[in-house]
Amino acid sequence: MALLAFGFGAGSFFASQLLAPSRKTKAKTASYECGIVSESEPVERFPVKFYLVAMAFIVLDVEIIFLYPFATILRELGAYGLGVMGIFLGVLIVPFAYLLSTGALDWGPIARISDQIVRPILRSDGSPTIFANSDAINSLGIQTEESAA
Repeated sequence: MALLAFGFGAGSFFASQLLAPSRKTKAKTASYECGIVSESEPVERFPVKFYLVAMAFIVLDVEIIFLYPFATILRELGAYGLGVMGIFLGVLIVPFAYLLSTGALDWGPIARISDQIVRPILRSDGSPTIFANSDAINSLGIQTEESAA
């Protein structure tokens, strides 16, 4: 059944590519935003960080949607369901922690201020792990970006 569903999807995709007309016109290639035809190029381009945040939001938001059905049948599932959901949330937190540790969600003036307050803790290979106050981690003898330089 899964093979049939996959075959139908792939067949539909290839049939549309093969049979659909592909005439490019000026109207099809023009930029379109909010129903208004743009009169000029934008003054400022969007930074790539906005797209990174948008992609991270989509991925994490889709995973959060799976929490709603779980919440409705939590009593029926019992401890087993709670354990499975704990594993699911653990898997969900890993990419979020990675985004935080690499600074993917930090930019602008707030990021510049936070660089003075918060420093990443480095692993032995030099990659960041978590954020903490640099004075607190230096007192513990953990290597930071400042002490590594």
